[in-house]
Amino acid sequence: MGFWTFMLVMALLLPALMTAVGAYYRSRSPGKINSFVGYRTARSMKNEQTWAFAHRLFGRIWFRTGLAELPVSAACMLLFLGRGRDAVGFAGLALEMAQLAVLIATIFPVERALKRSFDENGQPRPDAPDLPK
Repeated sequence: MGFWTFMLVMALLLPALMTAVGAYYRSRSPGKINSFVGYRTARSMKNEQTWAFAHRLFGRIWFRTGLAELPVSAACMLLFLGRGRDAVGFAGLALEMAQLAVLIATIFPVERALKRSFDENGQPRPDAPDLPK
């Protein structure tokens, strides 16, 4: 039971982190453009407007994704309650890999929105949908 509890905590850690970081970035970007903290891609780091836009969108996506992953992850781990150490370990590993794939997949909608809303120099496109405030 101790190992299962440990694996449950580990399985909930990434979704909880995504939810917390997403909640923070929904309303603010991490200060000035930097190479260490935040959503750092060539498009998002063009200027302050692209930086703020990317973080607001990224924050919304991570917040929603993290909230959705929390109960799914808990339910998946509950399926392995009382099973052997190997089964629980494999289930935890598979779950973490799936969560990591989802985390990486969140990059694509943000980059697509940046490309739709800003030109290659980071200037807002005249035909872009309304930029979030």
